[in-house]
Amino acid sequence: MRRTIHRAAFLLLLSFTVLTLAGGAAAQKPTMDLSTVKAPVPAVPERMTLQGEFVRTAYNNEGLVNLGYRVANGSVGEDWMYLQVGLCLQDGVKYQTIKREAFSLMTPDGKTIPLATQKEYAEALGLAALNARAKVQKDNLSYFPPGVTKANSFQFFADLGKGNPLSFDQVDVADNRASFGRLFFKIPGGIQTGQHWLVVKFASSEVHVPFRILTKEEEKAFRKSWEDIKKEFDAAQDQ
Repeated sequence: MRRTIHRAAFLLLLSFTVLTLAGGAAAQKPTMDLSTVKAPVPAVPERMTLQGEFVRTAYNNEGLVNLGYRVANGSVGEDWMYLQVGLCLQDGVKYQTIKREAFSLMTPDGKTIPLATQKEYAEALGLAALNARAKVQKDNLSYFPPGVTKANSFQFFADLGKGNPLSFDQVDVADNRASFGRLFFKIPGGIQTGQHWLVVKFASSEVHVPFRILTKEEEKAFRKSWEDIKKEFDAAQDQ
């Protein structure tokens, strides 16, 4: 029984699809056939994990990316996607300059969407409301290696008239510093539910961070099961 629970938790953390723990106290919750669950398979060598309800981490030997997508998960059908990111280099990797072109988004329908430009951002309608939501729906992205002891922010997008009128097209990243910033993507046809990937290109490799935009039903079941799932996953990792 315990092995079955661990497998369910593990598949959830990989697929980020709503599952419910089987048996015991969870017997009254909705269940899902594990045979239908497909873990997201990155197109590049990397490792990935789940840090919070809407926080995902992916990393390789060159860099690490933390992603918060709570706001995006609540924006289904909207034209703009807001993501929080925090990134760093792995210990011993020489500092790099990453340009805005290094960030892109892969959507469930197979499209690859580039990061929005400052011009697109400035001309868009409704982003003031989106940014206001983001201020009260922040995720903790402080999941970095022990050697990361400093932090800075990068600003690909400037809010004109709000005291930060300058935007920059690059960010310097290092192995001892966490760099945090906002990413905006203009989504043709609106944000869909399903599997997405944030792609970040470092100097020599790419990191693909998987995240799933949930339906209302999936999110409700996920929130009910989150604590149990995380406990079982942590216990499985200790074995």
